[in-house]
Amino acid sequence: MVDKKVTVYTTTVCPYCIQVKQYLKSKGVSFEEVNVGENRQKAMEMVQKSGQNAVPQIEINGQMVVGFNKSKLDQLLGF
Repeated sequence: MVDKKVTVYTTTVCPYCIQVKQYLKSKGVSFEEVNVGENRQKAMEMVQKSGQNAVPQIEINGQMVVGFNKSKLDQLLGF
C-alpha cells in the first residue's frame, strides 16, 4: 500500500477523471476525490496550486499532476 496523501480533482462528466480513479484503485492507492464542478472554493484552490483549470488533477504529497499521466503518477507514487 502506498503511504502518500493523494487528492484527485475531478468533475462529474470527465472521462479521464474516471480512468485515473480506476487506475489508482487498481494500484491499491487510497485517495480523496474533490469534485471541483460542485465546489467552487476547491476549484479555485486547485487552480492556485497548479495554474491550470483542467481536470483531472492529481495532488500527491503536494505535487500536482495535470491530466492522466501514468508515468508521472507511477514516479510520484513509487511504482
